[in-house]
Amino acid sequence: MAGELTTIARPYAEAVFASAQGTSQVDAWYEPLQTLAAIAADPQVAEQIGNPNLAAGRVRDMILGVAGDSLPGELKNLVRLLADNGRLIALPEIAALYEERRVASQGVREVLVRSAFPVDADQEQALATYLSRRLGAQVELRVEQDSDLIGGLEIRAGDLVIDDSVRGKLQQLAHALQF
Repeated sequence: MAGELTTIARPYAEAVFASAQGTSQVDAWYEPLQTLAAIAADPQVAEQIGNPNLAAGRVRDMILGVAGDSLPGELKNLVRLLADNGRLIALPEIAALYEERRVASQGVREVLVRSAFPVDADQEQALATYLSRRLGAQVELRVEQDSDLIGGLEIRAGDLVIDDSVRGKLQQLAHALQF
């Protein structure tokens, strides 16, 4: 479902980013878009979005009401468009993809590194240098420790995933043995 939601959200995020870039409002739209995402991700609101017995217009009006008058007109139109197409549930993913584009447009890529063991400062710097060369951009590393990986690393930078963990290799082996 997550991949499917990303596929649905990507064109909207690209259009919102292009519109914001065209009006030099890329940074100004970040906060309101995050607000919309938080509203749509709220469990009670998400339940209403998924309720087939509730008119999309009512959910749209509820989201716009909670967001308030400070919302740019273009983002209000986005909420209306998503409601009309039954895609309000994609708001959090649209905001996440928009943030990726915003950061990338500044020449910085956010990279999540998950390691089975603690990563010291020298290793972190070496990883940042390598990934900066590989991705052709300045990288902002976020390092997390995850003992479920058993050993190795998992690196995520947008759509790029490098899984060099023992868990990942075991999953690949199990998948290969099923055929």
